[in-house]
Amino acid sequence: MLKDGRVYSPPRRRLTRWLLDAGPDVPPDIRVNLIGSLFSSLPVFFGGVINTVLVSAVITLRIPRAQFIAWLALELIVCGGRLLVLLHARNAASEARGTPTDGYVALGLCWACSVGYGTFISMISGDWVVATLACVSSAAMVGGICFRNFGAPRLSAAMTVLSLGPVPLGAIFAGEPILWVTLLQTPLYLFAMTAAGYQLNANLVATMRAEQDNERRARRDALTDLLNRNGLERAIEAKWSQRQSGTEQFALLYIDLDGFKAVNDRHGHAIGDRLLQRLADRLKGLVRQDDAAARVGGDEFVVFSEVSDRGGALTFAERLIVDLSAPFELGNGLAPSVGACIGIALAPQHGRDMVSLLAAADIALYEAKSRGRSSCIIAS
Repeated sequence: MLKDGRVYSPPRRRLTRWLLDAGPDVPPDIRVNLIGSLFSSLPVFFGGVINTVLVSAVITLRIPRAQFIAWLALELIVCGGRLLVLLHARNAASEARGTPTDGYVALGLCWACSVGYGTFISMISGDWVVATLACVSSAAMVGGICFRNFGAPRLSAAMTVLSLGPVPLGAIFAGEPILWVTLLQTPLYLFAMTAAGYQLNANLVATMRAEQDNERRARRDALTDLLNRNGLERAIEAKWSQRQSGTEQFALLYIDLDGFKAVNDRHGHAIGDRLLQRLADRLKGLVRQDDAAARVGGDEFVVFSEVSDRGGALTFAERLIVDLSAPFELGNGLAPSVGACIGIALAPQHGRDMVSLLAAADIALYEAKSRGRSSCIIAS
């Protein structure tokens, strides 16, 4: 998903899947973003379309032969189709509908073929002004292709070969030996631009990975990989905004461990950290996939979950207390156990944001702890 919120469909055809493959070990969400990058950079897209249509029109006016008229018609059809598909894809992505990614890629290849065809017929026309204009235009388009499509380096390489590859072939048929230098120049240029596309792609993937890592560190607790306070706040805001009927109820369960300090003092912080990690793993297995589980303090945890009513919240809390109180196997014969007290706040009754809900649950937690170990209370 791009920063504008649009999500573009992955390709379905075998060839387009191969062309858009980002390489091994690239996470799925980064692959989605790389596909989306092909639909961005609109100024580069429009610049390329205007350039190739204008060049083909000018050359056709100078040499109004059938092959040049066919080139101009091909440019108009392909560029018009690319524009329509691009606009449709952007609208569909904004509305979370499927996008014609395969068709968009196919039209891009057709456009590159059109550029290469125009360059070839211009070089064999015998008009060196026309040949020069077509070659300069083709070389300029390769830069735009590399810049706009390096999210898919194979596609970028294929379009580069199709658009500029006919130059040495045209030099052979042009009958001008001095142009044979392009037999050496063009492969070197193609290799350089393809290598640049792969390098830009590697840099982009590395940047996306770094952004993901930074985002994860901003939202996740380093020890347990549960959400931290910042991540919990975002999760609550997201779940509240995604309410469908407006009647859903949520429960915030504020969990405080009983006896953790004694384990930590007796066995050391390393064992205490290991216990917290085991407890976090167990907590992940107890909550539902859509629930938000967080560590908000040393031995304080929070679960934000949709519930049917007060009774459902209490039942869930009691199950957590029982399961979290079972011994933890820490190795070397250590199997400590801790208890848990839980204070519960309900949304929207006790608030709709993390601060209000935590405040209400904290009061309930204080009352639960005053009753002894393994207690749970809903805020009044």
